[in-house]
Amino acid sequence: MKLIIGNKNYSSWSLRAWLAARASGVAFEEIRIPLFIPGSRERILAHSPSGKVPCLNDHGLAVWDSLAICEYLAERTPALWPADRAARAVARSVSAEMHSGFVALRQHMSMNIRKDYAGKGRTPEVEADIARITAIWNDCRARFGAGGAYLFGAFTAADAMYAPVCFRFKTYGVKPEGAAGAYLAAMLEHPWMREWEAAALAETESIPAEDLYG
Repeated sequence: MKLIIGNKNYSSWSLRAWLAARASGVAFEEIRIPLFIPGSRERILAHSPSGKVPCLNDHGLAVWDSLAICEYLAERTPALWPADRAARAVARSVSAEMHSGFVALRQHMSMNIRKDYAGKGRTPEVEADIARITAIWNDCRARFGAGGAYLFGAFTAADAMYAPVCFRFKTYGVKPEGAAGAYLAAMLEHPWMREWEAAALAETESIPAEDLYG
């Protein structure tokens, strides 16, 4: 099994699929293709029919899009979603909301692990996105989080989906209080998140369009 990803500093969707793969316990080869340089699209197309990352290749079967990869891996490792039906339904709902929403946050607070942009990007629309994410985190922790430090207790695909937001909050100095703040701290200290962060900090490629504030 191979997982094709982009730059770890910038590629939030790659992070989601990579965390889901790690959480699934399956063995996989990581293929990192730096984005937006000559030849990168051609290299990605050799693996991914969409021409985008991430893409999971399971012995010739291509699965692209982070949420689809999460679902595919969950068929192998059901614990990627909560066992309880109600919790599982909410986990899928908040993951789908992350997948399709929060446009302002994506536009004004792109993932950029190497930067310190504290206080930047705080438009009214971004503040509304932050408030909604904080509410999701607080609600999931209160209703389903008794079994551990993550949204549904144990680490699940929902945590993988919100992981890039955790790095964004760190970069842009967003500090939610209460259960949401404790969840953010737990995510940033997770060994897999620390591993990804260290690799991002070691990268040397720069994508000027993603360095929003210099």
